[in-house]
Amino acid sequence: MFREKGFNATSMRDLADAVGIEAASLYNHIKSKNEILESICFAVANRYNSNMDEIEAGNQKPIIKLETLLRFHIQQMTNNYEEVYVSDREWKHLDEPYLSNFHNQRRTYRKRFASVIDEGIRRNEIRKIDSPTAVLIILHAISGIESWHRSTARISAQELEDNMVMIMIDGLRKQ
Repeated sequence: MFREKGFNATSMRDLADAVGIEAASLYNHIKSKNEILESICFAVANRYNSNMDEIEAGNQKPIIKLETLLRFHIQQMTNNYEEVYVSDREWKHLDEPYLSNFHNQRRTYRKRFASVIDEGIRRNEIRKIDSPTAVLIILHAISGIESWHRSTARISAQELEDNMVMIMIDGLRKQ
């Protein structure tokens, strides 16, 4: 419902109706719709951060780390679309201190992502590029998978992933 209507336009009554219980009964299970949003946002953030921890701990070349990151992001958008979409677009409605925490996690994650690109530049595997800009372009391209979900005649998730990785990695790879 948060994806379809947006967080602000979704009421507790809407949520209760969606799960087939009375709105008053819903309060026996959750305190507020903010609690649901917190759960969604931080579950997604934890998956992304855990994946980044594994990638940073590995001994792969930076270009391989970057490809692994891209594939993970694409798979999250194809396999966990609802959660990722809500986390990416509705996090601004979190209450404090969750809002600041989540915002800091996003900023830190993007810096970590950029450092993978910077490492590739230093090792002469990736073209010299402004890494924060590259991260923004990559993440925005991946968020565009939303249109793939709405398409009636679409390629498979694997074809989509392979095409996106080829385009982005080859665009960054130093020749």
